[in-house]
Amino acid sequence: MKNTALKTLGFLVLALCGGLSRPASAEPPWQELLDGSELQTHWHTTGNWSLKDGVATLTPRPGESGWSRWSAYLWSKERYGDFEIEFDYLVQEKGNSGFYFRVGDVNDPVKQGIEVQIYDSASWGPEKPLNDHDSGGIIPGKPPTKRAAKPAGEWNHFLIHCKDNHLTVTLNGQVVNEVDLSQGALASRPQKGVIGFQDHGLPLSIRKVRIREAP
Repeated sequence: MKNTALKTLGFLVLALCGGLSRPASAEPPWQELLDGSELQTHWHTTGNWSLKDGVATLTPRPGESGWSRWSAYLWSKERYGDFEIEFDYLVQEKGNSGFYFRVGDVNDPVKQGIEVQIYDSASWGPEKPLNDHDSGGIIPGKPPTKRAAKPAGEWNHFLIHCKDNHLTVTLNGQVVNEVDLSQGALASRPQKGVIGFQDHGLPLSIRKVRIREAP
């Protein structure tokens, strides 16, 4: 009986130790999207984008203006559904761009995708009411809840989390938008698609772009 009891106790100790040493579920790994020396690794575009020292810069060519030159956007080669992405952006005075996601058709991103606005919101001043074209706004129709953008010429940081129909946008450490994508005009948008950065005919720089499956 004593030997049997000791063996049983030994098995229990081993089982407990094994349970304690079992690693916790690992979070999804990040994928860097501006690694290497060529944008073509992860992106495609006809716009005048360049990559140097980890910074992708848009310098519109003479005569390039407006936002409806769809192929000039910086589009990902991969498609994403539930994701978390973070990146830094820098705009000049009155700068205007946007981050698009779940774009089902790159020839119609306005109706076949969702946009998180990138803008020089600081130039508007605190007296102007917030709207969906302020940085962190969701187009269409979801203004940010607070002013968090830094002035033109400074780097801003976005963290965007999208899982199922829940979207959270954090700008410079402040949550500025939480949206139910199953409501209103956004309900008809695709659940999966490419991501991209808008060529609005104005200079833009982005860096430290990385993405992963939404945890």
